[in-house]
Amino acid sequence: QVQLVESGGGLVQAGGSLRLSCAASGRTFSNYAMGWFRQAPGKEREFVAAITWNGGSTYYRDSVKGRFTISRDNAKNTVYLEMNSLKPEDTAVYYCARGRAGIVGSKWFEYDYWGQGTQVTVSS
Repeated sequence: QVQLVESGGGLVQAGGSLRLSCAASGRTFSNYAMGWFRQAPGKEREFVAAITWNGGSTYYRDSVKGRFTISRDNAKNTVYLEMNSLKPEDTAVYYCARGRAGIVGSKWFEYDYWGQGTQVTVSS
């Protein structure tokens, strides 16, 4: 079916940058919206960003607007999350996910396939 594998996480100082990648397998990748979520210890999973199937529209949670950029390269079956001006509160496991057919949303149940996650740690 669909497999998603995240990479690019690591340890960075506050104010630094990272780029996360999510490599996808499956015949229908280019027909679906994609999203990024994150979960910090003791906190609920939260929406970070989403992008429509053709990359024409993007959406972000308020706390990352102007700092994070989501993009996709359908020819490479890959979605990216560029993270700049990182803050300690950005520390979390980051997950990529595929949106359900015809859906672009900010709720976890609007996505049907998930990667295993990659750790991002921002030190102060």
